[in-house]
Amino acid sequence: MAASRYNSNDLRRQVGSPRSKGRDTKDTLCRNIVIYGHCRYMDTTCNFNHDQNKPGSGTSDFLSKKSFNADSPSFTPSSQHPAQAKKTTLSSQAANAAPFTPRGVSANAQQSADLTMFNPAGVREFTPSTSTQNYELGNNNIPNGATQDNGVYSDPFAMNSMGPALPNNTPFNPYAGDHGAVSGAGAGFYPPGGAYAPVPMQQPNYHLYQPYDAYRGELQPWQRSTYDYFIPAAMREEIQKKMFATQQTMPGLPKLDNYHSLFSLDTSHRKNTASFGYHSWVYKAQKVTTGLHYVLRRLEGYRLSSDQSVMSVMRDWKNVRHENIVSFHETFTSQNFGDSSLIFVYDWHPLAKTLAEQHFASPLGNNRQRYPTVPEGLLWSYICQIASALHHLHTKNLAARCLDLSKILVTEKSRIRLGSCAILDVVQYDHNRPIQELQAEDLIKFGKVILCLATGTPANMLQPSNMKPALDSLATKYSRSLRDGLHFLLTPMTPNGQQQTIGHFLTMISPQLAQQAGNTLRENDEQQYWLAREIENGRIARNVMKLAAILERGDLGNQSNWSETGDRYQLKLFRDYVFHRVDAGGKPDLGLGHMLSCMSKLDAGVEEQIMLTSRDQETIFVITYRELRAMFERAFNELVKFSKTPGL
Repeated sequence: MAASRYNSNDLRRQVGSPRSKGRDTKDTLCRNIVIYGHCRYMDTTCNFNHDQNKPGSGTSDFLSKKSFNADSPSFTPSSQHPAQAKKTTLSSQAANAAPFTPRGVSANAQQSADLTMFNPAGVREFTPSTSTQNYELGNNNIPNGATQDNGVYSDPFAMNSMGPALPNNTPFNPYAGDHGAVSGAGAGFYPPGGAYAPVPMQQPNYHLYQPYDAYRGELQPWQRSTYDYFIPAAMREEIQKKMFATQQTMPGLPKLDNYHSLFSLDTSHRKNTASFGYHSWVYKAQKVTTGLHYVLRRLEGYRLSSDQSVMSVMRDWKNVRHENIVSFHETFTSQNFGDSSLIFVYDWHPLAKTLAEQHFASPLGNNRQRYPTVPEGLLWSYICQIASALHHLHTKNLAARCLDLSKILVTEKSRIRLGSCAILDVVQYDHNRPIQELQAEDLIKFGKVILCLATGTPANMLQPSNMKPALDSLATKYSRSLRDGLHFLLTPMTPNGQQQTIGHFLTMISPQLAQQAGNTLRENDEQQYWLAREIENGRIARNVMKLAAILERGDLGNQSNWSETGDRYQLKLFRDYVFHRVDAGGKPDLGLGHMLSCMSKLDAGVEEQIMLTSRDQETIFVITYRELRAMFERAFNELVKFSKTPGL
C-alpha cells in the first residue's frame, strides 16, 4: 500500500541527489525509507540513527501503531568498525606459550614433567597416500604416516623383517604342512626324497558302499534285509581295503628287471642298521611274468662275495612253506637304485603291521611312555603260532634269527607270521656259527618278544639287567603257566647244562595248543559259512551276465534281429518278469529277494511254472524254469560258437 505509493525513484525526484543535498535532506530521506522499505544509505556514510527504540524518535511512535505483517522487511544490522570490535578469542601464538610453573618446583622436576606429560602437538597425523599402493607382505614402501621418532616404539606385529624372506605372490601360511618354499624356514620333519617324492593317493571308493542294517525288531522272522544276502559289511570293507592297497603305485621309483610298479612300504624315512647291519628298505612290486604282487626287502650298499656260497642257503629257504612264516621266493642284486643292492623277494600280505606297530605305536613319538599290556588270551595265541613256526624251521635244520617286534607281521585279526627270514643267513654266511647255537638264540629272542608284550615295554628299553624284575612283575597279571613258559624260553639251558629245544616247549604248553586249535577251527567254520553264501552270489552274477549278453543283441550270423526270435523272446519276457516288475500303482518293484529267488531257480532248473506276459499284454506264456534253463543254455551256446573267447 504505502510501498506502492513511494519508491526510491519518487523519493530521489523529490529531494534530488543525496550527494548534492545537505544532512537534513538525507536524514529526512532515511526516516521515510526505513518505514516503507530498505534504506540504501545504511552504511558508513549514513549518520542517521536507525534505532527505532530511541526516545524522541518520530518513527517509534509510528511503528508502535503499525502492526507486524509478512511483508515487513528483515532487519540487517550494519557491520561494526574493526576498531570497535572486542577480541573474544586467543591468539594463535598462545599455543607456544610456556606452561604455568608454580613456585617451589625445581628445574629437574620441571624437565621430568615435560617428558612424562602427554603433548598432543607431538602426535603425528595419518597421511593417506593418493596413489595405488601394494599392501602385500614384503612391501616396505607403505606410507602409513611418518615413522616413529628415533625408534622409541617398537611394533610387535611388524612384518618388515619377515617380508623380504617371503615370496611376493604367495602369502605366508602358518598352517601349511611344508614351508620348504619359504627361504629361511627350518627343515621339515621328513626331508624330501631325492629322485622321487611321495604323492598323495586318491581315497578308495569302498566307503560309498557302507551299509546300515535294518532294525531287526521291525522284521518278521522269515523276512531278510538286503545285506543279509551278502558277507558282513566289516569283512567286505576289510577285503576291499586290501585290494586297494594292492593297487597302489608310486611314480618315480625305478623299474627292476622282473618287477615293476614299486610302492614304498616304509613308514619312516630314518635309516636303521640295527637288524641286518645295512640300511634296509621295503617295497611292494608286481612281477612281470605272473602279474602277482610281492614284497621286496632291499639291503642298501651290499655286495655279494660269492654267489655259489649263497645258493645252497636259498634252496633250503625256498622249500619252507608254513602258515606262520612269510614265504621266501628268490634273491638277486640290482644297480637300478644307484648303488649295489641285494634284494630279497617275499609273499605280499596287504595291510600287514608289525607287532611293534600294533602294540607300541605312539602318536607323539614318545618311546618312553607306558603302553597297555596284551591280554593273556591274545598272548597265548601269539605264543602258539610262533612256537609252531619255530618247530617247523628247527626240524628242517634252520633258524629264524629275525625274531624281533619289528619283523613279526600281524596279517589278520590275530594271525602272525615271521618275516625277513633267510636274510641273516646270507649277510652273516661267513660267520659259520653252529645251528644249535642259533636255535637256542631263537628261544631267547622268542621269550624277549613275549615279555615285551606282557609288560608293555619296548624292546629297546628291556635290558638284561631289568629282565628279572620284569618277569617277577607278571605274577599279579598272568597265570602261572604263562610265567613258567617265559622262564623256560629265557633260560633254555638246564642246570645240568643240557640244551632244551622247541619240542620241549611245545610239550609244556600242550593244553594251550589244544585250545588255540579249537579257536582256529571255529574261525574256519565262520569263514566257510560266509564263503558258501558268496558261492550263490557268484552263480547268480554269472547267469545275469549271460542273460545280458543274449538279450538286446542285433544280427548274429545270417539271422537278423537274432535276440527277438525263437527261444530268445521268452528269455526277454523272463528278464522283464525278474527285473522290470511294477506294483499295483505302477511303481517299480525293487525287491532283491524276488530277483535272487528267480535267478537261483533258473540256475537250478526247477519244475515251478511262471506266467510271462508281453508288455502289450497280447502274448502270454506259461512255462517252467526247467524249460527256460534249456532255452538259456541253447542261446548262450550259440553265442559261444561265433565267439573266439571261452564262455562264462
